[in-house]
Amino acid sequence: MGYNKERLTPDKMVPTQMPPEQGFGSRELMTWIQEEVRESQRVKQAFLQECAETLAAICVALSEKLGRGGKLLLFGNGGSAADAQHISAEFVGRYCCERAAIPAMALTVNSSTVTAVANDYGYDEVFARQVAAFGMKNDVAIGISTSGNSPSVLRGIATARELEMLTIGFTGGFGGSLQRAVDLCLAVPSSATSRIQECHILAGHIVSAHCERMLVRSAVQTSMGG
Repeated sequence: MGYNKERLTPDKMVPTQMPPEQGFGSRELMTWIQEEVRESQRVKQAFLQECAETLAAICVALSEKLGRGGKLLLFGNGGSAADAQHISAEFVGRYCCERAAIPAMALTVNSSTVTAVANDYGYDEVFARQVAAFGMKNDVAIGISTSGNSPSVLRGIATARELEMLTIGFTGGFGGSLQRAVDLCLAVPSSATSRIQECHILAGHIVSAHCERMLVRSAVQTSMGG
């Protein structure tokens, strides 16, 4: 079958070398993988140099709002919808340590609400309508759009601003219209959607970790009477 050797595992025989006719392990493939990883590293290094201060400001502002009883609303489309749900889960569940649940909600998960609003009011309103329903003055809205020009995300942010919520944008490149629409904008220095999304999740993890750490610290101080 083209295998040089096989080794026994508990459930099946696994080849130690893939058949050359399938191209696995070819020089071209390995070179491409190395280029992809290096490009990801290059963008992350640029992200560190250009966006660290903005990310720190987001960490501080969000943790302060959550510490005062606010909640976090996140929204985006496609891969950005998945990122919104991922980041929300880190807050509601846990990121690194055991602690009380942190109120966060991705506005992409209720398919009945999303489709009803899209059908009755148009897709551009799917996040704005939910922000109007759930958002309050001390809350935070994070709109995620790799281009910065998603109409539904911009409408959600506009509604959040009307409610005097703290608004944060996760975007890329030059930030598009989202950069001018939010209080704090994290614009990944890349035009590649995949690289932007990788940095968005990295940023989401950093923000989750900081907020978790600060809220745990506050809880400990409260329990000690400090």
